[in-house]
Amino acid sequence: MEPRSGCPINAAVEVLGDRWSLLVLRDVVFGDRRYFRALLTGSIEGIASNILADRLVRLVEAGILTRGTAARGQRARYSLTEAGIQTLPVLYALGNWGLDWRPGSAELRSRQELMREQGPAFVDELMDELRVRHLDAPPKPHDGPSPLERLDAARGGSDQAGTTATP
Repeated sequence: MEPRSGCPINAAVEVLGDRWSLLVLRDVVFGDRRYFRALLTGSIEGIASNILADRLVRLVEAGILTRGTAARGQRARYSLTEAGIQTLPVLYALGNWGLDWRPGSAELRSRQELMREQGPAFVDELMDELRVRHLDAPPKPHDGPSPLERLDAARGGSDQAGTTATP
């Protein structure tokens, strides 16, 4: 799809600028939800199935996600592309803005607070972990729990991602 103008902000907003696309990405990144049903039932915001199907198609067409092939009766798995992984700093910035300017529950804000506390190096490490999970990149050595394990622990072991303000 050709953007309406040559402005890079416009081009990004045309792909990522609606609420549901960002929340689907949040759930793929932070909740490791990679199947339609998991994305549908795991959305605490209550995404409708037709909206989810539309956003998945859009994100695949934009090169943010890939859709694995599935034989009849099997579920297709969605994976982040490198472009999708590169949205993490955008999600991080939005979450930080949400921490500063929007209300939310302590439980749902805890992941973003951890990310902010850990800083950009944590975001880079998380992007490396996403490359391993989604792009089959070789893992980089690290000590202790992985970034996703630390984010999960910050939420008390719950794998349910999200709030309107933070991942």
